[in-house]
Amino acid sequence: MVKKDNIKGSLILTLASLIWGLAFVAQDGVSDKMPPIMVNAVRFIIAFFLLSLFYRIISRGKEKVFEKDKAARKTALTGGAICGALLALATNVQQIGITVYPDNVAVSARGGFLTALYVIIVPVLSVFLRKKIKAVVWLAVLVAMTGVYLICFSSGIGGVYLGDILLIACSFCFSFQIMFVDKYCDIVGGVRLSCIQFLFCGIISGVFSIIFESSKFSTVDIKGAAPYLFYLAFFSSAIGYTLQVVGQKYAEPYIASLAMSLESVFATLGGWVIMHNSMSFNEIIGSALVFAAIILAQTPEIMEAVKQKQNKKADE
Repeated sequence: MVKKDNIKGSLILTLASLIWGLAFVAQDGVSDKMPPIMVNAVRFIIAFFLLSLFYRIISRGKEKVFEKDKAARKTALTGGAICGALLALATNVQQIGITVYPDNVAVSARGGFLTALYVIIVPVLSVFLRKKIKAVVWLAVLVAMTGVYLICFSSGIGGVYLGDILLIACSFCFSFQIMFVDKYCDIVGGVRLSCIQFLFCGIISGVFSIIFESSKFSTVDIKGAAPYLFYLAFFSSAIGYTLQVVGQKYAEPYIASLAMSLESVFATLGGWVIMHNSMSFNEIIGSALVFAAIILAQTPEIMEAVKQKQNKKADE
């Protein structure tokens, strides 16, 4: 049965994409005020408490993040630990990548599009799970790689930055995280899984921050970082994920994926409007190709949905 609230779901997911896209601006803004791993430690610990409170409110106090049943709690902790560890790896590689870019680089634009490659990588990784991948997805991978080349090598071979490499690595990390979230989401529950993975991500980031960044603690500008941390914790993490869960309740999967892929577009627009970033012609073309590849990779689901709808009408 085709859902009737695709428009409602799309609008909710578009708002989530806007929040996530603008998060690149916040990540760029906080990068010179706090060490990168500390940023994620603080961000996700705050997000854990905020989302846990929200979970109690929506369940009217009947549900807790950590279940009483031992077997269910063990499953939730296992899923949350795996997803949280992968989220910590992905977000810290991403934050470090954003931090090491030169000042003259449009970080929000490049970061948004390079991170969005996970939409292409996920179906590629599915091959190892013995899932059949259609030819259009491989075409999307080729288009995306062409776009990445233009973004990263906009000034010739010497135009690649360490930040580009780290953000591409980050997109692979997010791909594995997405696959494990998909595995545990239905078993544990979306909001509960998110809470637990936030907690593990925050703790892991905190431990590594103490180990590798303790010498930089004296340089932390808490007052200057506060607005960015608030945005990352409250909007990007707690609200963004909640909107995703609610949006996907209404929208068909292919509609949800298309709406969420707009994150890369909003990252570029956010960098242009807020940070006054500029992009070269090659970077613009490369970004357009990556976005086109994101859409192209999802056309099998779109075509299948259209076909099912047409068959249903024919049967009626």
